[in-house]
Amino acid sequence: MEYDTKGKVLKKPVEWQKLYFYRKSDAIYQLTVEFCRRYLPPYGDRTVDQMIQAARSGKQNIVEGSEDGQTSSEMEIKLLNVARSSLQELSSDYHDYLNNHHLTLWATDSPRLLRLRQFCHSHNDYSDYSPFVDKMTDEEMANMAITLCHQTNKMMCAYLQWLERRFVEDGGIKERMHAARTGYRKAQDNHLQALEAENQQLKAENQQLKAENQQLKAEIESLKKRLKEQEEINRRL
Repeated sequence: MEYDTKGKVLKKPVEWQKLYFYRKSDAIYQLTVEFCRRYLPPYGDRTVDQMIQAARSGKQNIVEGSEDGQTSSEMEIKLLNVARSSLQELSSDYHDYLNNHHLTLWATDSPRLLRLRQFCHSHNDYSDYSPFVDKMTDEEMANMAITLCHQTNKMMCAYLQWLERRFVEDGGIKERMHAARTGYRKAQDNHLQALEAENQQLKAENQQLKAENQQLKAEIESLKKRLKEQEEINRRL
């Protein structure tokens, strides 16, 4: 559970900068900007805007979803799914580019794709890729972007499954607010019950002291009476 059940309803904020799939999505965005600059016409082709916007949407919706997740698990899940959809759209654009330019989508069992997958799997930041980008062809860049989109999507799917399980177990902010209020009221009720029990105990002790006091008074009166009688006897003697 990511939140403190002792009255706190906001979940622990997510450090989205450290999420591997966010870092990969940022690498995808920067790679896409460079790809469009080098291989697509700067004017008259809507594909450029579409690809850059899809790449940016993938990155930004991870940020917004993680920030909104502190108060709304539903919004977090929704925005992360929007990010996934944007990256899938971007991947489709890269597929289209390869097809339209008669380039090769590398086969899943090809040695170069296996090497590319291994490299992308263990590298998340654009700084890991930038030294090679200037030397890469459009076919190589497109296959790299498709691979990164695929890996990022898989990571996000696993993360979303975890979020959904947590949502089912912990509920949203309404449930947490209800739990916090219920917990507070229960604590107050327990405190009042403890005070009432203590009050009853004090009353019982007070009654007991009163009874003991009455008994002491009776014993004192009895002693006084006996002393008076003894004094009377002494005078007569």
